[in-house]
Amino acid sequence: MTSTDSTSGARSRLPQVRRRPRPVGAPPPPVDARPGTDFIVDCAVYVDGRRQAPVAYDEALHAAVEQDGFVWLGLHEPTEAELAGVAAVYGLHPLAVEDAVEAHQRPKLDSYDDSLFMVLKTARYVEHDALTATSEVVNTGEVMVFLGSHYVITVRHGDHGGLKDLRNSLEGQTELLQLGPSAVLYAVADLVVDHFVEVAEAVEDDVEELEASVFSPSRTDDTPRIYQLKREIMQLRKAVQPLEVPLSTLADRPDELVPDAMRSYFRDVQDHALRVRDQVGGLDELLSNILQAALARISVSQNDDMRRISSYAGLIAAPTLIAGVYGMNFEHMPELGWSFGYPFALLLMAGLCWLLYRGFKRSGWL
Repeated sequence: MTSTDSTSGARSRLPQVRRRPRPVGAPPPPVDARPGTDFIVDCAVYVDGRRQAPVAYDEALHAAVEQDGFVWLGLHEPTEAELAGVAAVYGLHPLAVEDAVEAHQRPKLDSYDDSLFMVLKTARYVEHDALTATSEVVNTGEVMVFLGSHYVITVRHGDHGGLKDLRNSLEGQTELLQLGPSAVLYAVADLVVDHFVEVAEAVEDDVEELEASVFSPSRTDDTPRIYQLKREIMQLRKAVQPLEVPLSTLADRPDELVPDAMRSYFRDVQDHALRVRDQVGGLDELLSNILQAALARISVSQNDDMRRISSYAGLIAAPTLIAGVYGMNFEHMPELGWSFGYPFALLLMAGLCWLLYRGFKRSGWL
């Protein structure tokens, strides 16, 4: 593992864990900085890429520094007090701690004196039998990562995006873990982006279903469903698009916490993220086009309805005109004394209606 400790020649002497000064106006830390451990998913020290014997989270950092390894501490939705206890042990920056507690952050990468703080949005596709105007399609959560020279702390928000399987997989890749805490950051980012790919492919199926419905011969109103899916895609877009800058920074900008050997890994994740970004942008644009087509089809249908109504009104108006003329009760009306006048009037009405119907049919109004 590549270490950024300038005192590497004296590793036998255990350095003191750095404590950051308390900001002005901030409340004093609790006397007992060790909270309950229900929020801790897992805590392990890794030396030369191998997991060591279990150790308490507040003793793990000393053990990692002493053995020239690193700690991977996994947390799930810690409270402010719980995360404050962890921050006191690991010397986390108060601004990063505040962001990790509040959650609902946009993807970003913050650099502090001797640590990095990265926020990633996670996404999960919500299965549904049929897409409706109120369907939840994309569910998002968050994963925050604190990265130091001898520790990596993952803070997860949401009921998905678990990292247990990822940890088990990484523990089988000793060579990757030997590269240090940044290997865990890479693995988390790679997992998040892979989930984006899966969600985008599932959403693409919904878009194709909507497209087929809009252009089907049957008459449907898909506008509410299209609008709802656009709202869901917006959530996915907000999770994917901001990742470009943080991943580019990790891939290209020198940082003592990210060994050069890790940059190609982050560059690969960046490439996948950019492809997902383009895919999501294409789906959003396609949905906009489908929405315009749906609105145009509704307008055409309404015009067809008006033409049919006008045609039938014309068919009714012709016999009404003849009947109205003969119903004026004038004494000198044509054919009043003719015995066939009544059948003639009926035939005249029917013939005129037939001519009008034929004309409307040829013009496509009926």
